[in-house]
Amino acid sequence: MKQNNYGGFFMENKALNNRLIIISIFVFLFFSALTLKLVNVQIINKDKYKKSLDDIKVDEVYSTSTPRGRIFDRNYNLLVDNVGVKTIYYKRKPETSTKTQIELAYKMADKIDLDYSKLAKTNLKEFYLVNNKDKVNNKITEKERELLKQRKITISDINNLKMERITDEELSNYDEKDKKAAYIYYLMNKGYYYDEKIIKTYASNEEFAYVSEHVKELNGFNVKLEWERKYLYGDTFKTILGSVSTNESGIPFELKDKYLSEGYSLNDRVGVSYLEYQYESLLKGDKATYLLNDDNSYTVIKDGIRGNDIVLTIDINLQKEVEQILTEEIVNAKMNNANTTYYNGSHVIVTDPKTGEILAMASKQLVVNNGEYKVYDNTPALLTNPVTPGSIVKGASMSVGYKTGAIDIGTKMLDECVKIRNTPAKCSWTKGLGYLDDVKALAYSSNAYQYKTAMKVAGANYYYNGPLTVPESAFETYRKVFLEYGLGEKTNIDLPVESYGYKGTSYESGHLLDMAIGQYDTYTPVQIASYISTLAANGNKYKLHLLKEVHEKTNNEKMGKVIRTVEPELIGTVDLEQKYKDRIKLGFESVMKSLGYGYMGTVPSPAGKTGTAESFYDSDGDGKIDVPTISKGFIGYAPSYDPKFAITVLSPNVRYSTTSEYTSPVNSKISSRVSNKVFEILK
Repeated sequence: MKQNNYGGFFMENKALNNRLIIISIFVFLFFSALTLKLVNVQIINKDKYKKSLDDIKVDEVYSTSTPRGRIFDRNYNLLVDNVGVKTIYYKRKPETSTKTQIELAYKMADKIDLDYSKLAKTNLKEFYLVNNKDKVNNKITEKERELLKQRKITISDINNLKMERITDEELSNYDEKDKKAAYIYYLMNKGYYYDEKIIKTYASNEEFAYVSEHVKELNGFNVKLEWERKYLYGDTFKTILGSVSTNESGIPFELKDKYLSEGYSLNDRVGVSYLEYQYESLLKGDKATYLLNDDNSYTVIKDGIRGNDIVLTIDINLQKEVEQILTEEIVNAKMNNANTTYYNGSHVIVTDPKTGEILAMASKQLVVNNGEYKVYDNTPALLTNPVTPGSIVKGASMSVGYKTGAIDIGTKMLDECVKIRNTPAKCSWTKGLGYLDDVKALAYSSNAYQYKTAMKVAGANYYYNGPLTVPESAFETYRKVFLEYGLGEKTNIDLPVESYGYKGTSYESGHLLDMAIGQYDTYTPVQIASYISTLAANGNKYKLHLLKEVHEKTNNEKMGKVIRTVEPELIGTVDLEQKYKDRIKLGFESVMKSLGYGYMGTVPSPAGKTGTAESFYDSDGDGKIDVPTISKGFIGYAPSYDPKFAITVLSPNVRYSTTSEYTSPVNSKISSRVSNKVFEILK
């Protein structure tokens, strides 16, 4: 018998209806919620959500150029300022067509004088292409177009083919005006579309006026004042003040990683050398911030502000005098003194030994070209070019003797030649000095006194023409004390480049004796300046520095308030009893009454040490030293009882002759004139 299924059908139909009802209710609730949300967004809180949308899509850009902080000397003389440069720039508007740009380029070519020597052949071909699209398009074959359709080559490949097939003959039809327009067109399209493109800096008054009066019709061209660094004392101290990159160069490639990691843009102008680089974070200005509007115009959000002004320890009037003295005396020595074949310059550093402040620092190098003398700045050599110091290190050498007990106050020794087996005799600069105590050994610069002290430091048994053995530790004993004075280590002066000098690697016994008289390790001039400053400051080693103050950022001509003052930084002391420090100072005072007489001019109560060093010179530029020379040095301070300044003067390779002992007095002349000038300015 067949069963009746109508009951099951009605049950299934009822379940289906229930599901449809539930779905309908869900859809109704969903669209109700959506409607309420739309009402909330579009009517009730319309302004709130519009602002949020604007905030999300806002496009902020920064100005390309902001004036840097100014640089002053210790007496607030302005050294480096910013000067406005009349600049013509172009900023493309969204609606501007390529045809319009070409017309503008030709119009500007008629109105401005522009050097287009940097126009590359590629740029000229690009200009030809946009001017002759149909003609250039015909240079592409049907086969190549088919390959493009088949995606076997790219549109970039097609464009490259077009450029390759533009001939020199076709380009030859362009005259000088065309080439100038091509260069302007290239400048107009260089970089990002929204960037301001610099067309010309140092525009003439007429060019500047023309553009400013025709801004509307020039459709994107405008004028503004860019900034450049202005050096109010010309080339004086200019190298160490440093340099700033140009608008065109932006961040140098070798500094790219450093500056990009600090949030800079590739086209930013930055400090690239010496103080401008060292204090970039202070000197850089804060860029103005703009809102980029839909029509490509700008709305100012935040005004730019000049960077921090900084004050240096340098006295620019003293610096100027030092550079002038160096120039005059170097030329005079080269022209009038014999045996100066390989002499080409001298170094000077003047410091305040009680603070580590550098008052002046200069080095000049002379070049002879076709009989004409030209003097160039060589101040970076103070940081990187080590010299053989000679006898000026004997103050530090005496410290080694005192500290180790090799000598004491009043210790006397006979000045006589020292002879080690199988080596030449080592003697003082002259004979007949007789028995000398520690003070007179300094006064008369006895080499023998230092040789005998070094052998005692090493615990060596010496007899004339016998063998001599010294331990390696004796070298380190000397170097450890020398380091306390700043010799053999970087001074960490606030400049980006500095070298260590040279540390000898041989431990032959004779080299220990050489070290004691400054004939082994070499030191940079700035290390030697640290040494005499430390000695003058009673064994207190202050960090040498050039920054004195930092001032608050401002856009006013007046300096902002001081936000940082650089205090003297004590970085070490000489571990030596006071009685021995006093003894060395007495020896330095005695020098100025004997060998050093006149080296500090008429400055009252001077103390110092002369030095003569056997040195070598690379005469043919092959990287090998091949000519023996004599170098001169002097270090000093005054007044001896309360030092106001310390001075370092070095003249490498001042003498060369195989037949004459005559040595140019150039080092003493520089030292005397500079000392007098320092005292005149500081008193």
